[in-house]
Amino acid sequence: MKYSWEFKLECVEEYLKGRWKEKPEYAKCSDLRFHHSINEWVRTYKLHGVEGLKHVRTSKDWTTEERYELIVRVLAGETRTSVAFDAGINPGLLYQWIRKYRTEGYDGLKLRKGRKPKGPVMSIEDRKLTGSEKEELILLRKQNEYLKAENAYLKKLRALIVRKKAESSVKAKKQPSSKGSEQKDTD
Repeated sequence: MKYSWEFKLECVEEYLKGRWKEKPEYAKCSDLRFHHSINEWVRTYKLHGVEGLKHVRTSKDWTTEERYELIVRVLAGETRTSVAFDAGINPGLLYQWIRKYRTEGYDGLKLRKGRKPKGPVMSIEDRKLTGSEKEELILLRKQNEYLKAENAYLKKLRALIVRKKAESSVKAKKQPSSKGSEQKDTD
């Protein structure tokens, strides 16, 4: 829920006087969560002043070096929350950067725009192929075509076998039993 900066300032002033501002009716959070938000606003107010309580209209694009500097502070022992408040960002965002840094290293901190690729990006056009690589590519494509054709043939063969078994079981059920005919012939 977004509150106006004026409302936040009123809450901070009340808190600094030793009182809690009442939670507004439109707030759907619990009293505990609302008090936690006021604590965050007070901390932000003490660090950044009134400007820290205002909504940021545009988000800042953090450079890789800036992200790395914040992560180093956390890894050096500062709390994630205090570093995030100093930087004026959400602690959850800082946590995401730390997680990416731990899994992907420094390259994980680079700003990426757009959708993530679904799989590994394989681009042959990026570089020239050597003669042996071209021959191998041609051979692999031929093998791939052969395997696709073989796979299609085996699927059709399997379907044919299943159909023959189904037809033979239907025929076996329709044939009359030979036990009754043998007993009549014994007279």
